Amino acid sequence: MSSNPKKSPPSRPREGGPGGLGPKDPIRPVVHALDAYKPGEQPQDKKYVKLNTNENPYPPAPRVLAAIHEAANADLRLYPDPVGNRLRDRAATVYGVAREQILVGNGSDELLTLIVRACVGANDAVVYPFPTYSLYDTLVTIQEGRPVHVPYGRDFTLPPDIAEQRGRVTFICHPNSPSGTAIPLDRLEALAASVAGLLVVDEAYVDFAEHSAMRLIDRFDNVLVLRTFSKSFSLAGMRIGLAFGPTALMEQIAKVKDSYNVNRLSLVAATAALEDYEWMQANVARIRATRERLSAELRGRGFEVLPSQANFILARRPGEVLEDLYLRIRDRGVLVRYFAIPELRDAMRISIGTEEETDTLLAAVDR
Repeated sequence: MSSNPKKSPPSRPREGGPGGLGPKDPIRPVVHALDAYKPGEQPQDKKYVKLNTNENPYPPAPRVLAAIHEAANADLRLYPDPVGNRLRDRAATVYGVAREQILVGNGSDELLTLIVRACVGANDAVVYPFPTYSLYDTLVTIQEGRPVHVPYGRDFTLPPDIAEQRGRVTFICHPNSPSGTAIPLDRLEALAASVAGLLVVDEAYVDFAEHSAMRLIDRFDNVLVLRTFSKSFSLAGMRIGLAFGPTALMEQIAKVKDSYNVNRLSLVAATAALEDYEWMQANVARIRATRERLSAELRGRGFEVLPSQANFILARRPGEVLEDLYLRIRDRGVLVRYFAIPELRDAMRISIGTEEETDTLLAAVDR
């Protein structure tokens, strides 16, 4: 055998491919063209009053922290339960459904991904009112589906022609982000009966609202309801969510999930959170009270504020562009969310914080 090392062939220059990846660029064209979802700002270098990403300002239940601590000292060498049966059993008891009607996800965002992956093919129509959660656009585009926006009116009531679009999937964010507005249950029920395909009711904020679409999953075989632990349960950092729906539908969507899609600590935290449901409800009551106070304060300062049933409000000044105000508030150490699209240039979405954080926000607005 020769002692001379085998020479590697000369590398070829990376030319000609989109994004500088060369002629053998493996990336699909749809990904090159994708306008990726942009999460709210998560600052690392400065202390802000953070009212831009709809996090809960209050901590999770002490029982949750104790459960995480115990699990972190015991079982991290082992894989998690791939389907999260202990959490599913607890959720089944809390929400009055069967274990088989529940799918556990890495946040409700992963559950949205799984639904699109399982249901949407090239050029399939996916329908939703607009403006709404912009991740829907990203997920549908990645799958090469066709996003169909049905414009909301100024008051964000459900457009009457949603079902006429014949979507393979129809998404309804309820309460809606960024408006905070809810949809009457009879309207959701009528929509479930009239859509051509699957109706997904994304209830990330529903614990702050007056009603849920959960009962529809037993009345219709084409309805899924999504929940998250990020908002009302103060577990945004754990990334865990639940999908509820007919058993046959859950079985099919579960086929496209990762083997171990949720880690041990998240499963433990979510289970403990459901075991101390009253803690969540107490925090929700505090947030609702602050929400009403903030809405009234901003209306008194000349803003138009829609009635919100979420843990945020949408504050508008019709006819104005609020980007400069948003930036000046930011310069004073308060983060809110501004969406630079034509439908929302006159608006800011403001998460509900503590009473003290609300005082700081109002002072920044006044200055």
